Amino acid sequence: MSKVKIGFIGVGYMGQMAHLRNYVTIPDCEVVAIAEIRESHGRKVAKRYGIPHVYTDHREMLKKHNLDGLVAIHNFNRHGVILPELFEAKLPVLTEKPLSSTIESGEKIIEALEKNNTWQMVAYHKRSDPATMYAVEEIRRLKESGELGKLKYVRILMPAGDWVRNGFLGVITTPEEDQASLPLEYEPPAKDMDVNTFKEYVSFVNYYIHQVNLLRYLLGEPYSVTYADPSGVLLAAQSQSGVPAVIEMSPYTTTVDWQESALVCFEQGTIKIDLPAPLAINTPGRVEIYRDKKDEAKPQTLIPQLPWIDAMRSQAINFIRAIKGEIKPPCEAREAILDLKIARDYIRLWRGK
Repeated sequence: MSKVKIGFIGVGYMGQMAHLRNYVTIPDCEVVAIAEIRESHGRKVAKRYGIPHVYTDHREMLKKHNLDGLVAIHNFNRHGVILPELFEAKLPVLTEKPLSSTIESGEKIIEALEKNNTWQMVAYHKRSDPATMYAVEEIRRLKESGELGKLKYVRILMPAGDWVRNGFLGVITTPEEDQASLPLEYEPPAKDMDVNTFKEYVSFVNYYIHQVNLLRYLLGEPYSVTYADPSGVLLAAQSQSGVPAVIEMSPYTTTVDWQESALVCFEQGTIKIDLPAPLAINTPGRVEIYRDKKDEAKPQTLIPQLPWIDAMRSQAINFIRAIKGEIKPPCEAREAILDLKIARDYIRLWRGK
């Protein structure tokens, strides 16, 4: 495989600025065509990025091109509608997070994947940040070696802030941008929640599902929710092996900053990750490793210099590498449905519904 041939389905704000602008500059990737229901919008985007073919229907694109993978960027409450049909092309598909808006739709997506013997990578881009990748490898190594003792605790802090950081500068928009006027089909609401509970669930899933997923990645094993405080700030959890963990959700807010972090604690040291705003360009996170062993002369702090690549670009590279068989996708659908179940358990504990 010389160049991986990719078809894009959906080139709105995130489609362009979080995904397309990265794929068109990866040397071993070729974006062959765009499928965009808003015809004039699709043509404007294709012209800017030098993409030769534009369609208003993804079915026509799939018929006319021999593709190696698809990047389908839609609102997650449309995944259960569009993905089962895309899987029939038997191509790897990347979508934005989360897997879907309900557990029921997520299960249907997985059934369609298994039926068509293909795979879906869910864009939890924090797993592709150089800082997170470095930290997770170090966490695994320390757990195996035991040199800093046992893993004792994991904490994730995610205040609300400026997640865009000017990342939408230059985005192409058109008068057709209002999706409310488009003939789009959406997933049905969850059957086990009333209207208000489902709204709270979707809000939580939309904003904090990255942290729900990241917690499992850092722990290296499944976990369950043990407590949801009434204020909606704290989610407490326990891993399969008994490690306690928390997600702190906007205990404060920032207006022109992003202060997301994770702290992984061992008996004799810590690993701290500071993550940049999701749409920050050429900016990796920061890792700080602290060791305080009695048999060492002095406590030590290591701050590795990471490459100047942002998580979104790294994620695109990882998808291309996964298509080529060089690595496994950082997060597939079969794991991503666990995030929806954690979210459901949290809402049940929080609201009692």
